[in-house]
Order: sequence, then C-alpha cells, then structure tokens
Amino acid sequence: MAAAQPPPLKLLAQDADDLAVISAALQDAVVKIGDIDYEPKARRLTIAFNRYRWEAGGGERVRSALQLAGVLGFQTRRIRRDAPEAVLDILAITFEPGEAPGGMVTIACAGGGDLRASVECVEAVLADVSQPWPTPRKPAHEL
Repeated sequence: MAAAQPPPLKLLAQDADDLAVISAALQDAVVKIGDIDYEPKARRLTIAFNRYRWEAGGGERVRSALQLAGVLGFQTRRIRRDAPEAVLDILAITFEPGEAPGGMVTIACAGGGDLRASVECVEAVLADVSQPWPTPRKPAHEL
C-alpha cells in the first residue's frame, strides 16, 4: 500500500518563529519576477512560487502563494525587475525586528539578491494552490 501524501500546506505566520516554518517550506522554491505583486495601496505583497515538496519526500513541486500583509514598503537588491521571465531560487525568509511589532522581512535568493518588505508586524500566509506534479530535478546544495 502506498504511503499517504501530505495534505496541501496552509500556514500562518504571526511572529519570527512562525516565519521560520514558512521559510523551511519555501526553501528551494522558484519564482518568476513577474509573479511578484506588490500592491502599495492595499499594503500587500503576494508572491506565487513553484515550491519543492520536501515534506512529501521530494520528487514533486506544487504551486504555492505567499502573502504578506501590512507591507509599508518593498525593495529588491541585485534583482532585475525589468525581466519578468527571470527566475529566482529561494534560500530563506527571515525577520529582522524594528520598531515593535514591525520590522523587515527578507527573502534571500541564490546569487546574492533579495526581496525586502518593511512590515507593520509579521502577518504572512502560505498556501498550496495547485495539485503537485512530478519533477526529476531535486535541489542540491554545496556543502
């Protein structure tokens, strides 16, 4: 009998520890620049990823969306925002406290670039939004 597949992820982060769980789930996710949507008036940042499903034992990806609320500003560093088809590899997501309860959420990407969102507080949601599909490429890291 085949092992049961884990259900789609639906995670909520309200502090740095919660955000670390989302970071682990998004390690090795890939995102096209064109799938990053910052809405200043709504103070919302939404990013659609192809997430590697480590929790399923690997071998598949799933479409996932991360949404940060209460975003006061958004910046990129060493990332060409004029190339919507360019792909970023996600390494980690961190929170650096500022004036409580706010701070900076940083999404570090391979190659040294990052995405930075100044937030009123940590309020993030990650949800799988598609069925998983098989992938022959397992992410690998240099030691």
